[in-house]
Amino acid sequence: MTKDTATIRNNATGKESEFSLQHGTVGTPAIDIGSLNKELGVFTFDHGFMSTASCKSAITYIDGENGVLLYRGYPIEQLAKNSTFVEVAYLLMNGELPKAPELASFKSEIRQHSMIHEALRVFFNGFHYDAHPMSMMVGVMGSLSAFYHGELDMNDPEHRRNSAMRMLAKVTTIAAASYRHSVGWPFIYPRLDLGYCENFLNMMFSLPGQNYIDQSNYIDPVAVKALNLLFILHADHEQNASTSTVRLASSTGANPYACVAAGISALWGPAHGGANEAVLSMLAEIGTVDRIPEYIAKAKDKNDPFRLMGFGHRVYKNFDPRATITRDTCYEVLEKFPSEDPLFELALALEEVALKDEYFIEKKLYPNVDFYSGIIYKALKIPEDMFTVMFVIARTAGWVSHWMEMMSEPGQRIGRPRQIYTGYGARDYTEADKR
Repeated sequence: MTKDTATIRNNATGKESEFSLQHGTVGTPAIDIGSLNKELGVFTFDHGFMSTASCKSAITYIDGENGVLLYRGYPIEQLAKNSTFVEVAYLLMNGELPKAPELASFKSEIRQHSMIHEALRVFFNGFHYDAHPMSMMVGVMGSLSAFYHGELDMNDPEHRRNSAMRMLAKVTTIAAASYRHSVGWPFIYPRLDLGYCENFLNMMFSLPGQNYIDQSNYIDPVAVKALNLLFILHADHEQNASTSTVRLASSTGANPYACVAAGISALWGPAHGGANEAVLSMLAEIGTVDRIPEYIAKAKDKNDPFRLMGFGHRVYKNFDPRATITRDTCYEVLEKFPSEDPLFELALALEEVALKDEYFIEKKLYPNVDFYSGIIYKALKIPEDMFTVMFVIARTAGWVSHWMEMMSEPGQRIGRPRQIYTGYGARDYTEADKR
């Protein structure tokens, strides 16, 4: 056996075979088991895909043990400090940070694509007035294919790029329209003179005849900085559930708008993109600072269904590097936009208790990015049912980057996981079975 292979033995049959190791630039190598069934007559079982690499990608790298997150090789801490979300979106999609002319062209293209078709605007009327904004995001994003069906040749690089740019540009317009429909406000068109985050806030909160930027201090630089930061931190996260969903849907040859709509659906789950909304629900359940010890005890009790949302992470076994960055911004936002809402006091008190509790220190259950992002969004007056929509805006940059990367690779195969069947064995059909 060479150092670039691994031997697997099937003790039931006595057969063994060597399989090659696939190495990335950094990180743990993977055993290429594509021929495992042919060689040894077995499949692998990996519940939740804890140890399975589903693809090769050059976009994002995570080292969960050491709290490392890289976008195209750049540490997330450096990007959060030095870049805007639009620059990071360019980086994810193109592989390199933009030079000044490239960034200007990229911004211009986003502005060009930010409008939505008037017929699509009317599409919102089909949703009930109190529909969850995420349900509208799924439907409207998927419907884009009906408006741009003339550019859906996925073998054409220009068609792929145009589709990706449309989704990145229109997602903020769709998101703001989803919110305004849910509260019965008229839609606000994008303003071509505003930046990405400023434009979104203006479309969200402007009143008829009066631009939000002129009437409210929420277009404050602190608010824009916080939004940019959260969008950067949520832009991509390797092969998470929603990104894997986008890739799996893409493997069938489905159009990109349908694939991203599938990703939005996956993101909606409380274990994924809905986690920051779940944090506020948890805080509402705790209610007051004096009840924190009671709920800390519940969180430690294995027999209690209560979970301390916003602490710990499936991937990061030490600390979430995004949380370290977001914590400072959280305090900056709370200082800039003070509120008498007792939830903020409760959240910070819970954070302090958990960071000092031996149980949480031993288990490395530190506050993650969802804990702080929910507090920031609430301080910026973003409604709770829009929290996951905010995640969609950010993650669209990652989804379209993975989609473009995948579609440009030769030899694509449809995703087809295996299973362990646990139902009945073969049995005969009889009339008695229906009685």
